[in-house]
Amino acid sequence: MRARILLLTGLLVLVSALWLFQGLGPNRDFVLGLRLGKLAALLLVAVSVGVATILFQTVAQNRILTPAIMGFDALYLLIQSLLVASLGTAAFASLPAGSKFAAETLVMAAVAVALFGALLGQARGDSIGRTILTGVILGILFRSGATLVGRMLDPNEYSIVQQVSFANFSRPATDTTAWAAAAALPAIAAALWLAPRFDVLALGRERAISLGLPHRPMVLGTLALVAVLTAVSTALVGPVALFGLIIAGFAHAIAPGARHLPLLIAAALIASVLLVGGQWAFERVLGQKATLSVVIDFAGGVFFLALLLKGKVR
Repeated sequence: MRARILLLTGLLVLVSALWLFQGLGPNRDFVLGLRLGKLAALLLVAVSVGVATILFQTVAQNRILTPAIMGFDALYLLIQSLLVASLGTAAFASLPAGSKFAAETLVMAAVAVALFGALLGQARGDSIGRTILTGVILGILFRSGATLVGRMLDPNEYSIVQQVSFANFSRPATDTTAWAAAAALPAIAAALWLAPRFDVLALGRERAISLGLPHRPMVLGTLALVAVLTAVSTALVGPVALFGLIIAGFAHAIAPGARHLPLLIAAALIASVLLVGGQWAFERVLGQKATLSVVIDFAGGVFFLALLLKGKVR
């Protein structure tokens, strides 16, 4: 496992170097500064999505569930739509980036824990179908709410909402990267620190309780971490529906049966290599003739169907 982690680290260094130094041109310092900011945002998104997906699948006891499938990103879009509708375009645009991001993250974490905590905190093997169905319905509810609010906005206000409705890896919101890092890095550190407890949580509710793990508080705390990390990734690039599913699939394939600490590290590295390497290929090799988000959604859909057909639902 250590050799695989080192290999992934080497690949990440390689694609990051290609991203930073290929074709700098005459304005090296200016271009390099822009690329460093964008690279930091992409790495933060990748690690946040990878860690959030592994944690959520551990809580849900299912490998086909992701925060996006369960409606976390739709909840974020609903919050954005309500903010624009209640404040207006001018007031929304003038909100301080740090305060706005902190408030959105706190609201999203609170709502996510309230909605999903009771459901997943009591989930058992025979209720996983109900868990999936409820998550899908909540996702539809949030998206429908965001659509309804959007229809009541004027075109200028609606365009603001549209900017955060689709993943855009080419232009991440680098102005909020520092605030996003302030929220995401402690959550990622907490996830790594709690990795042994996630190993116990993955055994199931009854076994975890018998081993002395406070199951419900652990589930609620994990959901809060997932909500924060999902808010960070969505705030920086927009909703990334199926990216986490691909990451988790590769992580489990590379580290089958591994404990959560190496699994989380592997997921973070895989996500970073795929996102930075993919964006480099689309920008520098293909000349932006396609978008990475479309390929990710397509590949994620195929991967989702493959998991279903193979019966990898537990």
